Amino acid sequence: MGTWKFDPMHLQVEFSAKHLGMMTVRGHFAEVTASGDIQPDHPERTTVEATINTASIRTHNEQRDNDLRSSNFLEIAKYPTMTFKSTKIELVGTDKAKLTGDLTIKGNTKPVTLNVVKYGEFNDPNMGHRIGYAAEGQINRKDFGMKFDMMLDGKFIVSNEIQINIEGELLEVAEPATAGKSGNDGDAGKATR
Repeated sequence: MGTWKFDPMHLQVEFSAKHLGMMTVRGHFAEVTASGDIQPDHPERTTVEATINTASIRTHNEQRDNDLRSSNFLEIAKYPTMTFKSTKIELVGTDKAKLTGDLTIKGNTKPVTLNVVKYGEFNDPNMGHRIGYAAEGQINRKDFGMKFDMMLDGKFIVSNEIQINIEGELLEVAEPATAGKSGNDGDAGKATR
């Protein structure tokens, strides 16, 4: 039996917001670190923590990215990271759960609940034993100190509601063999005396 870790090469944190109530603007964070005590056989005992580098925000438009990094939104000079720390996982189906935790953005911490779905499981000698998950939820950016309110023709330039979409793979890592764990240590000691 091994331990489960997030595969950093297969972890995506994406978000979307409406522009002028019409077009959906999508983006992601390029630098995410996730860890925790992952127990796929007992998901309710699992804990998850994630740290996101706020400067790593990307929306395919450098001018917009710089605005999102400014004091109007993420204020990266003062708040270089945002964090999530789980507080509860509740199973709601065979491959579904609700993951609740504390999300901290710009020094504001609020509870957030994400709907989690297990995508599947894969076991291969080359790729390893993997489990894929997706999580989604919604936050109001104003709850986290992002108060930008500009309107045009009665419509918000940026919606208050931000959709969150996360996908990732967990990888089982073999436990390293440790000295002193075998049952024959005592006999080996006697033979060398």
